[in-house]
Amino acid sequence: MGLNNILEIKNIISGYGTTNVINNISFGINESSILAISGRNGVGKSTLLKTIIGIVESKSGNIFFMNKNITKNRPTERSILGIGYVPQGRDIFNSLTVEENISLPAISRRMKNLKNELEKIYSVFPILKEKRNDLGGSLSGGQQQQLAIARSLIFNPKVLLLDEPSEGIQPSIVSSIAEKIHNIAIELKTAFVIVEQNISFISKLSCDCFIIDKGVISSKISSKDFSDVDKARKALSLEL
Repeated sequence: MGLNNILEIKNIISGYGTTNVINNISFGINESSILAISGRNGVGKSTLLKTIIGIVESKSGNIFFMNKNITKNRPTERSILGIGYVPQGRDIFNSLTVEENISLPAISRRMKNLKNELEKIYSVFPILKEKRNDLGGSLSGGQQQQLAIARSLIFNPKVLLLDEPSEGIQPSIVSSIAEKIHNIAIELKTAFVIVEQNISFISKLSCDCFIIDKGVISSKISSKDFSDVDKARKALSLEL
């Protein structure tokens, strides 16, 4: 593994059946850092996240997590090791309360300190504590995204994969979600790999961004290029 990399992707090729969607991608990410992945629809962004968590099997290459080769590990094993995943669409349970949504994964694994972990999560997401007895389906898009992230944090992951977290969220809430991600990265020492097409959201994350095209990393846009939204939009438009 590279120096200080908590997660390292090395020459990964993956896809569906005989079709390769990810073609020889490599990168690493350090503890508490944030990396954005962007690009046009259908270029392999979501497939990359699914390959990291193990939903899509790697055809070749290796995935290292905390100095352990997890390329052959199942998704549940990767989750237990410390990789969280929030899919596009969030997949919360509309008919369960906020607290039930957060607690369900922990109950299935018989977590003993669930109450303490809930309080830790509520300190990061006070709105969820306020609405802990409300049904998941009654929340706004922004609150549902916070709920999806909160649920994935119950096991204190070292890396959290987010697929289009700004989707369906009002522009006024985007800054709040970005701020939450920064706070989690610093306070909980969680690293993030975030698939995102919303330039405004990426700019608020103040992170480096890899552009994927035809299953490969075609270029990298540094965090400094996102200090100004118009500059970032120009940089991305030249790449996408």
